[in-house]
Amino acid sequence: MSYLKKTAVTLASSLTVTVIFAFLVSLACKPGEADAEATETPGTLAPASLQLENAFPGLTFKQPVEFTHADDETNRVFVLEQEGRIRVFENNAATKTADTYLDIVSKVASGGEMGLLGLAFHPDFKQNGYFFVNYTKNSPRETVISRFKATAGSNRVDPATETILLKYEQPYANHNGGKVAFGPDGFLYIAAGDGGSGGDPQNNGQNLKTMLGKILRIDVNKTDKGNYGIPADNPFVGNANALPEIYAYGLRNPWRFSFDAETGQLWAGDVGQNKLEEIDIIKKGGNYGWRLKEGQDCYNPANDCNQGQLIEPIHQYARSEGVSVTGGAVYRGSSLPDLKGKYIYADFATGKVWALSFQGDQKTGNQLLTSEGGPVSAFGEDAKQELYILDHSSGTIKRFVTK
Repeated sequence: MSYLKKTAVTLASSLTVTVIFAFLVSLACKPGEADAEATETPGTLAPASLQLENAFPGLTFKQPVEFTHADDETNRVFVLEQEGRIRVFENNAATKTADTYLDIVSKVASGGEMGLLGLAFHPDFKQNGYFFVNYTKNSPRETVISRFKATAGSNRVDPATETILLKYEQPYANHNGGKVAFGPDGFLYIAAGDGGSGGDPQNNGQNLKTMLGKILRIDVNKTDKGNYGIPADNPFVGNANALPEIYAYGLRNPWRFSFDAETGQLWAGDVGQNKLEEIDIIKKGGNYGWRLKEGQDCYNPANDCNQGQLIEPIHQYARSEGVSVTGGAVYRGSSLPDLKGKYIYADFATGKVWALSFQGDQKTGNQLLTSEGGPVSAFGEDAKQELYILDHSSGTIKRFVTK
């Protein structure tokens, strides 16, 4: 990772982050110039009306990377710690204790971009107790998608309940993706980065014979592939030249994605190489261009890169605005009416958080909400679709409130 060192050191000193989470430095050593559109456009939201607060001032976490809920009517929320733990606590600002729900530190290879990276509860979790995680391991270096089984009413899960669904090789230690989430169709979606290094040296993003550089979709309720099945309408089912798990491709490191709770639309933030960060609306079978393109610009080849029907991002921003996008969520809660229906996302390096306005697949505005988000590793939602912001460095969970 020598090509990252200069950038990582510079960012570490400016952000005072002691352990640089390597999806921040999922970029080449030389920042490039870009002609991306300006990040801010006029909007109705007045950022001065909002402020960030610590949502749970009695709690801190070790490098949090995910916040979610089980939709089981218990008012519990869950935070993923990169090292290999899931913490659980009551969704109450006065909460002062968080239990360790699952500890798989001994299984997980963590550090940089590696670790326990994703958590999703089965839609029928209340009945079956199943939840799913995405983590990295060494010897060999792989991504593992596993299922665990919880006991009803318990805040502790036995690691021995693990069932491994699938594994795939990670050629390098970076660009591991990480997010897992159930879509409105009941299938499990998985974010897979391009395998790492810089510039996608193996061209995994465009290679339909590898899971790397993709959004995957599997059926966890079937077993035709061993411990999972393939949805019948996956776009490459029956194609001998493609893996049936692939839902979309041409992605570099789609670290965080989310489903709009109202429309079901799938949004992802894809970390750029050395010029552009992008926000994508993910379509079934879609090719998002990497490594042919970075954002809307040609990458490799440097010219004449529009090969086939490539889907351009709904929004991109240049290195003058930030260097590592953290995909967020379309806000569907009720406490912040000015944010309703806007896509909230961040940049890990600068601490900037924006609200993207849109109609369908078209951007209509983009407004900066704060530059003080800290190194935002992820956004999370509770059962009421209220939005939370994870500060990877301080270990705090934040939220916007009106002044």
